[in-house]
Amino acid sequence: MSTSQYPVNGERLWETLHSLAEIGATAAGGVARVALTDEDRVGRDQFVAWVQELGCAVHVDQMGNLFARREGTDSQRAPVVVGSHLDSQPTGGKYDGAYGVMVGLEVLRVLHDHGISTAAPVEVVSWTNEEGARFPPAMIGSGVYAGAFSLDEGLAAPGVDGTTLGSELARIGYAGDDPCGAPDGAGRRPIGHYIEPHIEQGPILEAAEVTLGAVTGVQGIRWYDVSIEGQSAHAGSTPMEHRADAMVAAARLVCEADEIAARRAPEGRATVGTLSVGTGSRNTVAGSVSLTVDLRHPDAAELEAMHNELLAFAESPAFGRQPSAALSGVSQPSGRSLPQPQITPIWYSPPIVFDPTVVDAVREGALAAGFEPVDITSGAGHDACYVSRVAPTGMLFIPCADGLSHNEAESILPEHATAGAQATLNAVLLLAG
Repeated sequence: MSTSQYPVNGERLWETLHSLAEIGATAAGGVARVALTDEDRVGRDQFVAWVQELGCAVHVDQMGNLFARREGTDSQRAPVVVGSHLDSQPTGGKYDGAYGVMVGLEVLRVLHDHGISTAAPVEVVSWTNEEGARFPPAMIGSGVYAGAFSLDEGLAAPGVDGTTLGSELARIGYAGDDPCGAPDGAGRRPIGHYIEPHIEQGPILEAAEVTLGAVTGVQGIRWYDVSIEGQSAHAGSTPMEHRADAMVAAARLVCEADEIAARRAPEGRATVGTLSVGTGSRNTVAGSVSLTVDLRHPDAAELEAMHNELLAFAESPAFGRQPSAALSGVSQPSGRSLPQPQITPIWYSPPIVFDPTVVDAVREGALAAGFEPVDITSGAGHDACYVSRVAPTGMLFIPCADGLSHNEAESILPEHATAGAQATLNAVLLLAG
């Protein structure tokens, strides 16, 4: 039972979440609101309309990051900021990212309903291109804000559809004028404290039957693009020992990545999320294959070791002759040599430890809402990772059904959504004064 003096309106939050989910809704019940598409523009427009109804000022920076500001009584204090992102995966769920922004909106609505004056201003942010599905890598908007990327790099980010991030920002009308930050912080909008409410995107809270998690940090992430150039050949007339089969080489690498993570269970993670054949045909030996690798671990040293093992495996002169541990029962035809993968690291997000003051505020906010939170490490990357480089940062998790996310079947319970919003509001009031 919440002990908060100012209760959130859970029904309103739930209705708002699902109203937003109608923008880019898919037939399977998810959303396709990919960054800087027309659907993303409509979602942004709706968010702007909602916060302007509350009298909030809206600021758009050069990366299209959206900030809705409610003034405080102390103009010298930096704002307490709540938020996440509105863009989705191509076949995404209703709640990933959107939950955090809509919780921020509900916080603003409660402050407005009760005429609450906070000392520090309160802002809600929606970061641009968190998912990275259209403009890799992920989290470019918050990355430029925090100085991890230059503004030029962010705007020039190439889209998988041949566009650039900057051109699409301009096309949808969200290329703002406010400075987005630089390595020295020049012009960056100040953040006093940052809280990112989010669905867990994993099974831990649900399995433990816990409603709220106070996120203490985020595991490290490394992304790679891989290309393998072999030689196309006839499937029937080319003997095995004369093949340079890019698909078999890809299979070796996929299995080795899996083994690298398995050797570090339960913390290690390895994922090959995409794989494509250059000119695929059922009766042609694959001449070229491209794929992606995602490695994760909460310990920086272990993640570095995983990185080194992946590169060493691919670069070994024995790659084409020695089957990996996962294929130890497979013998190689005499004289056969497989093409070696060319691995390009494209992104590294180091393990993050969040600010104790913000983490404690989240814990206290959860307790005031009537829930005993558990400490949890995030397995997924979030905008909070970059924001933590330049401002005190923390996150709050609520469970999602079966830990499922980046999926149209993504699902949460209304009572969990309300609990997370109440804990966030309580934490904002603690931090904002």
